Amino acid sequence: MSSVRSQVPGHTFEALRGQLLDAAATFAEGPAALPEILQGLVDDVYHSLAEPLEIFPVCHHSPASALAMGRRLRQKQPKVIYLELCEDLQPLLTELRNCRLPVALQAFASDLQGFPAAWGPLNVIAPITEASAEYQAIAYALETPGVELVLVDRSADHVFQWLPQESADQPDQPDQAEENLHGDAVGVEIGDLRPRFAELEQYLLHHGKVRHWSEWWDQYVEQPLADADHDTYRQVMTLIGSLFRRLTPEDSERLASDEERERYMWTRIRAHLASSGLDRSEALYVCGAFHAVSRVEEAGSTPGTPDLQISPRSGTEWLYGLIPSSHSSIEAQFGLAPGSVSIASATWEKSLRRSGLAPFRLEGQKGTRRRSTKALPAPAPATPVTDKLSEYLATAPPGGGLDEDELRGWCVDIVRLARRNGYLASTADAIAVYQTSVLLAGMRGRLRPTPYDFQDAAITCIEKDVVPGRRDVRHLCEILLGGDKVGQVGYDALPPLAKDVHDRLAPLGIDLQSRTIRRALIDLVAQPELAGCSRLLWRLQYLLPGRAVRTVMGSRRLGEKSRQESWDLDLGRQQRTLIELGYEGVTVEQVLEQRLRRSVHDPKATAADALGAVEDSLRLLESPRLTDELGLRAVELLAAERTVDDAPLVLNRIRRLIAYFESPAHPGGRLPTWCQQFVTAGYAHYCTLLPTSFADEETGVRQVAAMLGFLFSMEGLALSRGCERTQLELAVQQSAPQTPAKTALFWAARHQLGHLSIGDLREKCDELLANPLVVPSFPQYVSGFVHAMEPVPRLSPFVVETLSKAFARLPDPVLLPWLPNLITTLKQEAAELVPILTREAGRTFPGQLPTLDSWTAPWNRTQAPVRTGPQAPAAQNHHPLARKLLDAHPTTALGVAGLLGQEGAWTEFTVGKTGASGSISADAPAGKLFREFPASMRAVADLLRG
Repeated sequence: MSSVRSQVPGHTFEALRGQLLDAAATFAEGPAALPEILQGLVDDVYHSLAEPLEIFPVCHHSPASALAMGRRLRQKQPKVIYLELCEDLQPLLTELRNCRLPVALQAFASDLQGFPAAWGPLNVIAPITEASAEYQAIAYALETPGVELVLVDRSADHVFQWLPQESADQPDQPDQAEENLHGDAVGVEIGDLRPRFAELEQYLLHHGKVRHWSEWWDQYVEQPLADADHDTYRQVMTLIGSLFRRLTPEDSERLASDEERERYMWTRIRAHLASSGLDRSEALYVCGAFHAVSRVEEAGSTPGTPDLQISPRSGTEWLYGLIPSSHSSIEAQFGLAPGSVSIASATWEKSLRRSGLAPFRLEGQKGTRRRSTKALPAPAPATPVTDKLSEYLATAPPGGGLDEDELRGWCVDIVRLARRNGYLASTADAIAVYQTSVLLAGMRGRLRPTPYDFQDAAITCIEKDVVPGRRDVRHLCEILLGGDKVGQVGYDALPPLAKDVHDRLAPLGIDLQSRTIRRALIDLVAQPELAGCSRLLWRLQYLLPGRAVRTVMGSRRLGEKSRQESWDLDLGRQQRTLIELGYEGVTVEQVLEQRLRRSVHDPKATAADALGAVEDSLRLLESPRLTDELGLRAVELLAAERTVDDAPLVLNRIRRLIAYFESPAHPGGRLPTWCQQFVTAGYAHYCTLLPTSFADEETGVRQVAAMLGFLFSMEGLALSRGCERTQLELAVQQSAPQTPAKTALFWAARHQLGHLSIGDLREKCDELLANPLVVPSFPQYVSGFVHAMEPVPRLSPFVVETLSKAFARLPDPVLLPWLPNLITTLKQEAAELVPILTREAGRTFPGQLPTLDSWTAPWNRTQAPVRTGPQAPAAQNHHPLARKLLDAHPTTALGVAGLLGQEGAWTEFTVGKTGASGSISADAPAGKLFREFPASMRAVADLLRG
């Protein structure tokens, strides 16, 4: 077996080591750290090149790495490629054929076992672009017969196993831009070469005359290595990886994590070599340049090297799939400069045209040109490794960048794009961009402008004070370079749920893969066959809140269905949300049912949440079995609650549900058993908590009013189910409110129970207004009475009266500060009571302004004294219409007398032109009623008279 180690003589880099040591002795000051570092760099390069298994160092999303990978694969044609990528993502690689790059491999888990619950859901992504070395390796392995691709990096489960679990928070994530398609996923990157020392980075940026790391990397690494041979590329990338590794503090957590990854990967590599019996010279190990110079004890392919004891995976069930990615998402995920990935893509395309290299591509992949079927040449023989570093470091970088014709074309195109997007750009601006680009390149020591120089010049010359549209000049430059390319997952690579959604929405005749928002119009009267699409869209809107599915017209409230609907569908650009929904089940209905069950069985679930789930199941699923299950859970949660914070929600939702079950929209037409049980449990529950809630300062007025509303409005149903009214009366009697608002509620409850009349309430309020010590707190009593309209609706006229008296009698220093508080309270806590209050006020006050001056409030009118006893007029002398009514319906009068405990017979009488004639027996019960209650008869006569 020919060994690579024998092809790297020990004296290969001796001359370079000597030059570096001489330079260190000349320029170094203070401790002798610099000679040690420089000598270590050469030793690391030699150590990496001497490994029998060829190590190919790469940088993620680097065109230079992709070009070097394509060349090396054609030369070496390895039989096995070991790739630094999560090993459990292996089955997803074949699905890349059905996608449009860039996309991301994803591992997702929502049901966690062995991890802190606050971490969920766990999400790991690995983005893939065409201008990346790993894609070239994947395409070569999948399209070349007899080639095996082995992923050797730690699994997604081990990624989170090795994170510190002392904190319950999710690991630190970079801020996500709005267009980030990766969400809060943990990114897995091959070849992270960002310096770990901020001082080094600032030094490089300052002396390189660039603004950010991506530009420095493009200027001093990408461009010089684009056309370099394999040995030069490999040695330079290894040297860079060694530099940043030696500058990393030895006690840093990041270095410890990287070393654990290296132990893991080398353990997997040796295990595969031992099981396959492969010659190491026929394999290739693709990893980040930082890992290519690993010095851990477990590194190396030599048999007998110690292995890492890999812990078993946790019980977490991982789901895998592909999600669309984009250039901006990759930049946000890994902290790259905006536009750097687009520039890298443009550099990749330009390098391919210049070099004539045919890259490896997956057969049939969307968005790529047809792959050449030309057979690969014979593998090139191995050649001894020579020192390429000395020549590379001693030679100035080639003058890359844009030539005059290319720069001129870009200047014209950016002006055209700017004018199209609302900028007042002209030919003069194109000339200014050209000259500024050249000027910036000269100031930065470059022979020709780079895309970064052009971008800076365009922003300087075209961007004005205000951006006229939604795209600024920086965005326009990215579009000019190829745009923020967004990937797409093909239909065949979608999970079953996403495929089912596409199939069921096919009758709409809309391209769901479109990148633009599509409008769907559904007429359920003319096209009843679209009812299934309508139901599916409502379910998707519930499961995917946001921009994927939005209703423009139509509603689906409880017991209501639209005749016509209009929808905005953006599933093409929101593929990620639909794909991740497919991780939860096979169909939308299954996922919806699971989520409803999970919501009511959550440890923090309340009875109000369960009632909301019941309502959602009735609106969306129409499953009686599930509805009953959720309803029974609501009964359990209500009985277990010890607070009344959600009483308003409980009251509103149970009222809606009872109204729906008793309406013609419900097929049964009767209350289900669980609903009756809920009312019974709620009656006993709130009766028990009522005295405590009245006395508790932390319980609000709105909550107590909702409790009373439940008890009074559900009283009839509760009593029919076996509850006793005595329980409610005792609860009210035991209540002792301490605040004015709750005191008003207490009086309203006593009035509802018949223990306090309207006259008594009016006297209490008048006494409060007459007491100067209580006047400052009277607005709080008014707020309590306003909330009392919920449990006692018949108090609405009295509430209007109380408010009117408050406005008329309260002094301005008390009234004016209270009015904003009253308005805010009504808006936030009693918005549903405002229409009731307004209608009652409309019935009380005059409808026309001229009549206001002569109008007298009903509570200010003096009532005539009622005469009773011997001076009362005889009943037969009252209004003849009343006598005529009584004569026509004697049974009614006798029935009323019977209810009052009187028995007797009716004596006929007649009504003439001058009045009533006839008589009623003095002993008759009706005669006694007329004599004892003459005012009632006069009131009836007034009503009949109109």
